[in-house]
Amino acid sequence: MFYHSTQRYCSAPTGIDAWQTAKWEGRDIVLFNMSWGELAISLQGAQVLHFCPHGDTDWLWLTPTPQAMPGAIRGGIPLCWPWFADERYADESPNRDGPFHGLARHAEWRLDAVDEHAEGIEVHLSPKQRLHTQLTARLVVQANAQRLNVELISENIGETPIKTSGALHTYLAVADIHQCRLEGLSGARYLDKLRDFAESEQQGTLAVQGAIDRIYHTNEAVLLSDGERSLRIGKQSSDSTVVWHPDSVLPKDTPADAARHFICVESANTRLDPVWLVPGAQHLLGTTLSRG
Repeated sequence: MFYHSTQRYCSAPTGIDAWQTAKWEGRDIVLFNMSWGELAISLQGAQVLHFCPHGDTDWLWLTPTPQAMPGAIRGGIPLCWPWFADERYADESPNRDGPFHGLARHAEWRLDAVDEHAEGIEVHLSPKQRLHTQLTARLVVQANAQRLNVELISENIGETPIKTSGALHTYLAVADIHQCRLEGLSGARYLDKLRDFAESEQQGTLAVQGAIDRIYHTNEAVLLSDGERSLRIGKQSSDSTVVWHPDSVLPKDTPADAARHFICVESANTRLDPVWLVPGAQHLLGTTLSRG
C-alpha cells in the first residue's frame, strides 16, 4: 500500500515480489512492493513519489495535501522539462508563457517496460502524447535496496539545434529542515535567487537556517545530513545544483507542519549550463540517491 508519511518504516512483504496500479488523489500510481523495499511512481508526470528500502523511512517527501488534478504534485521527484523555472528557451507557446517548470510534470505518461533482476528493478516511461515539436523525453528509474537512480533522456528529433534547461526537482525527506547540513558545495559559486541572482561563493558546510533558493555551479555530489540520516545525492550531465526551501512563505499545498520535513536538492541544467542539442543528439540528466 502507498503511504506518504516520512515516519513509516518499510518492512518486507509477506508474499512474492509484486507491482500493481492504484489510484491516489485521482491519479494513476504504479506501486512496487519488492523484497528489497518499495517504490511508487505517478503516471501524471512520471513522478517518483515514494522510495523506501526495507528497515528505513521514506527517502522522499510528499505533501499530504496535493493539488487536485490537473495540478502538479508537490513532492517526490518532479520532472522540470523541457525547461526549468522561467528559463523558457524551449517554450513553443506564442508568448513563451508556458507552465512554470515546463510541460512534463502535468502530462500523462505511460509505463513502457519493467525489468526485474536480482539487484532491483528498472522502469521505463514515456509521455502518452508529444509534448514538443522538436524534443522527445523518456524516463528510466532504477531502484534497489542501496540506491535510487532517475534518468531523464531528451532527444532532438527536429532539423535545427535547440537550447533547453531542465531539472530533477528532488524533495528529500528530513527530520527537521533547520538541522540540515549539506557538504560538497564549499568553494562553489552560486546565484542567490532571493537576492536578484546575486553571485556569491559557498564557504564551508551549508547549514539551512531560513528561506533558501540558490543555483550552485558544480557537478559534484553532495552529502545531506539531518542529524538522523545521511544521503548522498549524485548526478549526471549537470553543472547546476539547486537548493531550495521556502521556510515560512509556503505554497498553498504545503502545510506548515509538513514543510519542516523536506529540502530540495536538485540536479539541473540552468542558465549556468543550458544544453544545446543538435538534430539527432540526446542528453541524459540524472540523479542518484544513496546512503551517505
